[in-house]
Amino acid sequence: MKKNTIEVAIQTIETEAAAIQKLTAFVDASFARLAEEIYASDGRLVVSGIGKSAIVAQKIVATLNSTGTPAVFMHAADAIHGDLGMIQRADIVLIISKSGESPEIKLLVPLIQSFGNKVIGMTGSVQSFLAKNADYIMNTTVDAEACPNNLAPTSSSTAQIVMGDALAVCLMEMRGFSGKDFARFHPGGNLGKKLYLRVKDLYVGNEKPVVSTSAGLKEVIMSISKGRVGATAVCDEEMKVTGIITDGDIRRLLEEHDAGMPAVKAADIMTEHPLTGNSDLMAVQAFELLKQNDINQLLIVDDNNRYLGVVHLHDLIKEGIF
Repeated sequence: MKKNTIEVAIQTIETEAAAIQKLTAFVDASFARLAEEIYASDGRLVVSGIGKSAIVAQKIVATLNSTGTPAVFMHAADAIHGDLGMIQRADIVLIISKSGESPEIKLLVPLIQSFGNKVIGMTGSVQSFLAKNADYIMNTTVDAEACPNNLAPTSSSTAQIVMGDALAVCLMEMRGFSGKDFARFHPGGNLGKKLYLRVKDLYVGNEKPVVSTSAGLKEVIMSISKGRVGATAVCDEEMKVTGIITDGDIRRLLEEHDAGMPAVKAADIMTEHPLTGNSDLMAVQAFELLKQNDINQLLIVDDNNRYLGVVHLHDLIKEGIF
């Protein structure tokens, strides 16, 4: 009787999760030494593999490059047909192979070592050719693949990725790789915006609705409508922020006065000491402030609390900041 889809999916996740958990036993002094050697190297980490391991190798290379460790991918099959020329004298080579017995691997390892380069073997078999001939071993042994036939690389390829991530994060720590460093390598897309975009890049594109504390209700409503950000700032003669009035404030006021528009001033209905931010505030930080305080507008001020503009929640969502 066939298992249902949910059972198969859960069993796959549980099998791979168990395989990953067991990797902690393989992180030892040898792992620390190979990480330190990569960190101290003047060269790059050349990562190689064949089949599914080659795909994993490319992912590891991408992670290393984006986190401060120079790395390059070399396909094991292409390496023995000319690509060995990409290996430079100071490079360290990481070869990934579940079995450690692939013909290409058996040919590749001694060739690399003849150049004088160190070899790290990431393998699921510590008795394999790769393990016995590498200078360092990254053990990714798994008890079983998640595949019901125990054939398709599933648990083993996941283990390889996780061990590669562990190495990359250790190297990040050694380099003191910071958020600013990360931002330099990720300028594009939504991730880049979260790391680079500041509120000063946003509020300049909006209207700058503002009224004085003595403004009447009609003037307040017109300012909110013209500003198109659902609110207006209330400022004194020096353009210092004293409050904010939102369209919600106006609706609540009118609901409470059925007899008509009351003769009130901006100072009577504004929220005093509103949440503000400076122009250098990161857009992602502005989003968190709005979310935490359950509001839609953030007034932007300078160091003297003078009004510069307003950022709306929709501005941040439009930029992918969420």
